Amino acid sequence: YPATAPAVPNGTVTVSPANASKGANVTVTVKPNEGYELGSLAVKDASGDLLPLADLGNGKYSFVMPDGKVSVEAEFVKTAATSFADVPANAYFADAVKWAVDKGITNGLSDTMFGPYESCTRAQIVTFLWRAAGSPEPKTASSFTDVPVSTYYAKAVAWAVENGITNGMTATTFAPNATCTRGQSVTFLHRALGKKVESSASFTDVKSDAFYADAINWAVANNVTNGTSATTFSPNADCTRAEIVTFLYRAYQGK
Repeated sequence: YPATAPAVPNGTVTVSPANASKGANVTVTVKPNEGYELGSLAVKDASGDLLPLADLGNGKYSFVMPDGKVSVEAEFVKTAATSFADVPANAYFADAVKWAVDKGITNGLSDTMFGPYESCTRAQIVTFLWRAAGSPEPKTASSFTDVPVSTYYAKAVAWAVENGITNGMTATTFAPNATCTRGQSVTFLHRALGKKVESSASFTDVKSDAFYADAINWAVANNVTNGTSATTFSPNADCTRAEIVTFLYRAYQGK
Protein backbone atom coordinates (compact mmCIF):
# COMPACT_ATOMS: atom_id res chain seq x y z
CA TYR A 1 0.00 0.00 0.00
CA PRO A 2 1.27 3.54 -0.69
CA ALA A 3 2.38 5.97 2.02
CA THR A 4 2.35 9.49 0.64
CA ALA A 5 4.02 12.61 2.04
CA PRO A 6 3.21 15.80 0.11
CA ALA A 7 5.72 18.64 -0.13
CA VAL A 8 5.39 21.15 2.71
CA PRO A 9 6.96 24.60 3.19
CA ASN A 10 10.08 25.14 5.31
CA GLY A 11 11.28 21.54 5.41
CA THR A 12 11.17 18.08 3.86
CA VAL A 13 9.30 14.90 4.76
CA THR A 14 10.28 11.50 3.37
CA VAL A 15 8.71 8.07 3.85
CA SER A 16 10.59 4.77 3.57
CA PRO A 17 9.49 2.52 2.08
CA ALA A 18 7.01 4.46 -0.04
CA ASN A 19 4.98 1.28 -0.45
CA ALA A 20 4.60 -1.31 2.29
CA SER A 21 2.58 -4.37 3.18
CA LYS A 22 0.19 -4.55 6.12
CA GLY A 23 2.14 -4.92 9.38
CA ALA A 24 5.40 -3.56 7.98
CA ASN A 25 7.30 -0.83 9.85
CA VAL A 26 7.48 2.43 7.90
CA THR A 27 9.90 5.26 8.76
CA VAL A 28 9.08 8.94 8.38
CA THR A 29 12.05 11.33 8.32
CA VAL A 30 11.53 15.07 8.83
CA LYS A 31 14.17 17.73 8.11
CA PRO A 32 13.23 21.33 8.91
CA ASN A 33 14.99 24.16 7.10
CA GLU A 34 17.33 26.42 9.05
CA GLY A 35 15.36 28.56 11.50
CA TYR A 36 12.43 26.13 11.61
CA GLU A 37 11.39 23.13 13.67
CA LEU A 38 8.72 20.46 13.42
CA GLY A 39 5.40 21.86 14.61
CA SER A 40 3.15 18.88 13.99
CA LEU A 41 3.28 15.43 12.41
CA ALA A 42 0.41 13.04 11.76
CA VAL A 43 -0.13 9.81 9.85
CA LYS A 44 -3.69 8.95 8.81
CA ASP A 45 -5.21 5.83 7.31
CA ALA A 46 -7.63 5.73 4.39
CA SER A 47 -10.52 6.59 6.74
CA GLY A 48 -8.73 9.62 8.15
CA ASP A 49 -8.00 8.02 11.51
CA LEU A 50 -4.69 8.79 13.21
CA LEU A 51 -2.11 6.02 13.44
CA PRO A 52 0.24 5.67 16.45
CA LEU A 53 3.70 7.15 15.86
CA ALA A 54 6.92 6.10 17.59
CA ASP A 55 9.64 8.73 18.01
CA LEU A 56 12.97 7.17 17.00
CA GLY A 57 14.96 10.37 17.57
CA ASN A 58 17.01 12.50 15.16
CA GLY A 59 13.92 13.47 13.18
CA LYS A 60 12.80 9.90 12.53
CA TYR A 61 9.40 8.40 13.40
CA SER A 62 7.85 5.03 12.64
CA PHE A 63 4.40 3.52 12.30
CA VAL A 64 2.94 0.13 11.43
CA MET A 65 1.35 -0.05 8.00
CA PRO A 66 -2.40 -0.75 8.16
CA ASP A 67 -4.52 -2.60 5.63
CA GLY A 68 -4.69 0.26 3.14
CA LYS A 69 -3.00 3.46 1.99
CA VAL A 70 -1.84 6.14 4.42
CA SER A 71 -1.05 9.85 4.19
CA VAL A 72 1.53 11.80 6.16
CA GLU A 73 0.87 15.39 7.22
CA ALA A 74 3.51 17.72 8.66
CA GLU A 75 3.97 21.38 9.48
CA PHE A 76 7.18 23.26 10.19
CA VAL A 77 7.17 26.39 12.34
CA LYS A 78 9.76 29.04 13.13
CA THR A 79 12.19 28.05 15.84
CA ALA A 80 11.44 29.63 19.21
CA ALA A 81 13.76 32.28 20.57
CA THR A 82 17.09 31.01 21.86
CA SER A 83 17.04 29.74 25.43
CA PHE A 84 19.69 31.61 27.36
CA ALA A 85 21.44 29.74 30.16
CA ASP A 86 21.54 32.91 32.29
CA VAL A 87 17.81 33.68 31.96
CA PRO A 88 15.92 31.35 34.34
CA ALA A 89 12.27 30.79 33.46
CA ASN A 90 11.22 32.28 36.80
CA ALA A 91 13.36 35.43 36.51
CA TYR A 92 11.42 38.70 36.56
CA PHE A 93 12.97 39.60 33.20
CA ALA A 94 12.40 36.25 31.41
CA ASP A 95 9.30 37.33 29.48
CA ALA A 96 10.90 40.67 28.63
CA VAL A 97 14.03 39.01 27.23
CA LYS A 98 11.96 36.69 25.04
CA TRP A 99 9.87 39.64 23.83
CA ALA A 100 12.94 41.74 23.06
CA VAL A 101 14.64 38.94 21.12
CA ASP A 102 11.45 38.04 19.24
CA LYS A 103 10.96 41.70 18.28
CA GLY A 104 14.56 42.08 17.11
CA ILE A 105 15.28 44.72 19.75
CA THR A 106 18.35 42.90 21.01
CA ASN A 107 20.14 39.57 20.87
CA GLY A 108 22.15 37.73 23.44
CA LEU A 109 25.83 38.32 24.05
CA SER A 110 26.19 34.83 22.56
CA ASP A 111 23.86 32.04 21.44
CA THR A 112 23.56 30.84 25.03
CA MET A 113 24.15 33.93 27.18
CA PHE A 114 22.05 37.10 27.41
CA GLY A 115 24.12 38.93 30.03
CA PRO A 116 21.16 40.25 32.06
CA TYR A 117 23.35 41.92 34.68
CA GLU A 118 25.74 43.59 32.24
CA SER A 119 25.58 47.38 32.27
CA CYS A 120 24.17 49.14 29.21
CA THR A 121 25.86 51.94 27.30
CA ARG A 122 24.22 55.04 25.88
CA ALA A 123 24.57 53.59 22.39
CA GLN A 124 22.85 50.37 23.39
CA ILE A 125 19.95 52.09 25.16
CA VAL A 126 19.08 54.40 22.25
CA THR A 127 19.45 51.49 19.83
CA PHE A 128 16.99 49.39 21.84
CA LEU A 129 14.57 52.33 21.90
CA TRP A 130 14.97 52.92 18.17
CA ARG A 131 14.32 49.28 17.33
CA ALA A 132 11.32 49.14 19.67
CA ALA A 133 9.93 52.13 17.76
CA GLY A 134 10.27 50.23 14.48
CA SER A 135 13.74 51.43 13.41
CA PRO A 136 12.49 54.63 11.71
CA GLU A 137 14.83 56.26 9.21
CA PRO A 138 16.32 59.49 10.64
CA LYS A 139 16.04 62.64 8.55
CA THR A 140 19.75 63.40 8.74
CA ALA A 141 22.94 61.70 9.86
CA SER A 142 24.39 62.35 13.29
CA SER A 143 26.98 65.12 13.48
CA PHE A 144 28.77 63.75 16.54
CA THR A 145 32.45 63.12 15.99
CA ASP A 146 32.35 59.91 18.06
CA VAL A 147 29.43 58.37 16.13
CA PRO A 148 30.78 57.13 12.77
CA VAL A 149 28.08 56.46 10.19
CA SER A 150 29.25 52.84 9.94
CA THR A 151 28.38 51.98 13.56
CA TYR A 152 25.31 49.92 14.43
CA TYR A 153 23.98 52.76 16.56
CA ALA A 154 24.48 55.68 14.13
CA LYS A 155 20.87 55.83 12.91
CA ALA A 156 19.54 55.27 16.42
CA VAL A 157 21.54 58.21 17.78
CA ALA A 158 20.43 60.48 14.93
CA TRP A 159 16.80 59.46 15.49
CA ALA A 160 17.03 59.95 19.25
CA VAL A 161 18.46 63.47 18.90
CA GLU A 162 15.93 64.43 16.20
CA ASN A 163 13.07 63.38 18.46
CA GLY A 164 14.33 65.09 21.59
CA ILE A 165 15.00 61.81 23.39
CA THR A 166 18.58 62.69 24.24
CA ASN A 167 21.36 65.08 23.34
CA GLY A 168 25.08 64.65 23.20
CA MET A 169 27.34 64.91 26.21
CA THR A 170 28.80 67.97 24.46
CA ALA A 171 27.95 69.84 21.27
CA THR A 172 30.20 67.51 19.28
CA THR A 173 30.28 64.22 21.21
CA PHE A 174 27.64 61.67 22.17
CA ALA A 175 29.78 59.37 24.36
CA PRO A 176 28.23 56.17 22.98
CA ASN A 177 30.29 53.91 25.22
CA ALA A 178 29.48 55.71 28.46
CA THR A 179 27.40 53.66 30.88
CA CYS A 180 23.74 54.63 31.05
CA THR A 181 22.11 55.04 34.45
CA ARG A 182 18.63 54.04 35.58
CA GLY A 183 17.64 57.69 35.71
CA GLN A 184 18.85 58.34 32.17
CA SER A 185 17.22 55.18 30.82
CA VAL A 186 13.72 55.93 32.09
CA THR A 187 14.14 59.52 30.89
CA PHE A 188 14.95 58.34 27.37
CA LEU A 189 11.99 55.96 27.42
CA HIS A 190 9.63 58.61 28.79
CA ARG A 191 10.65 61.07 26.07
CA ALA A 192 10.38 58.41 23.36
CA LEU A 193 6.80 57.58 24.28
CA GLY A 194 5.79 61.16 25.03
CA LYS A 195 3.56 60.21 27.93
CA LYS A 196 2.21 62.65 30.47
CA VAL A 197 3.09 62.34 34.15
CA GLU A 198 -0.01 61.69 36.21
CA SER A 199 1.30 61.21 39.74
CA SER A 200 4.34 61.62 41.93
CA ALA A 201 6.53 58.91 43.41
CA SER A 202 8.22 59.44 46.76
CA PHE A 203 11.85 58.38 46.65
CA THR A 204 14.38 59.89 49.00
CA ASP A 205 17.06 59.86 46.29
CA VAL A 206 14.96 61.58 43.60
CA LYS A 207 14.83 65.35 44.07
CA SER A 208 11.81 67.06 42.56
CA ASP A 209 14.01 69.26 40.35
CA ALA A 210 16.18 66.41 39.01
CA PHE A 211 16.09 66.02 35.21
CA TYR A 212 14.79 62.48 35.62
CA ALA A 213 12.10 63.22 38.26
CA ASP A 214 9.15 63.44 35.84
CA ALA A 215 10.28 60.32 34.01
CA ILE A 216 10.55 58.32 37.22
CA ASN A 217 7.11 59.51 38.32
CA TRP A 218 5.72 58.36 34.96
CA ALA A 219 7.55 55.03 35.06
CA VAL A 220 6.28 54.16 38.53
CA ALA A 221 2.73 55.34 37.81
CA ASN A 222 2.60 53.18 34.68
CA ASN A 223 4.22 50.08 36.22
CA VAL A 224 7.25 50.37 33.98
CA THR A 225 9.53 50.05 37.00
CA ASN A 226 9.62 50.39 40.75
CA GLY A 227 12.31 51.57 43.05
CA THR A 228 15.23 49.47 44.17
CA SER A 229 13.61 49.64 47.61
CA ALA A 230 10.44 51.10 49.08
CA THR A 231 12.13 54.48 49.49
CA THR A 232 14.92 54.59 46.89
CA PHE A 233 15.09 54.47 43.09
CA SER A 234 18.89 54.45 42.64
CA PRO A 235 18.81 56.82 39.65
CA ASN A 236 22.61 56.91 39.40
CA ALA A 237 23.05 53.13 39.39
CA ASP A 238 24.00 51.49 36.11
CA CYS A 239 21.04 50.30 34.04
CA THR A 240 21.45 46.60 33.24
CA ARG A 241 20.37 44.74 30.12
CA ALA A 242 17.69 42.95 32.13
CA GLU A 243 16.33 46.24 33.43
CA ILE A 244 16.13 48.06 30.11
CA VAL A 245 14.40 45.23 28.25
CA THR A 246 11.97 44.95 31.15
CA PHE A 247 11.29 48.71 31.06
CA LEU A 248 10.67 48.51 27.31
CA TYR A 249 8.52 45.41 27.56
CA ARG A 250 6.26 46.90 30.23
CA ALA A 251 6.06 50.28 28.52
CA TYR A 252 5.18 48.91 25.09
CA GLN A 253 2.78 46.31 26.48
CA GLY A 254 0.92 49.14 28.15
CA LYS A 255 0.75 51.41 25.08
